[in-house]
Amino acid sequence: MNRRWYDSNENTEKALSLLKDLDENKRRALSRDLTTIVKQIKEMREEDEEQEISIGIDRVFGLYKLSNSRRWYDKISILSYALKTMSTLPKEDFYNVMEGVYSTLSA
Repeated sequence: MNRRWYDSNENTEKALSLLKDLDENKRRALSRDLTTIVKQIKEMREEDEEQEISIGIDRVFGLYKLSNSRRWYDKISILSYALKTMSTLPKEDFYNVMEGVYSTLSA
């Protein structure tokens, strides 16, 4: 049984692990880039009004914990903001972004 919202996707778990080990400047830059990418995806999705957005109970609970600053990434405001913004994407888009983050950081 998965206990954390990001455990349900292997690339998400791995990407967060790699993010944790990044130096602060790289983490901040990546967080800004993620926020920009997510906003662009959302703009494209707004054009497709038929697309339903549901973040699911696990991600809602993760956002609740994020707002309580209980995890390592909660204490980094720019990363916390990027993750909150990403959590509102449809699952497929969210997983694609996290796969990209993992591929970039593991290269």
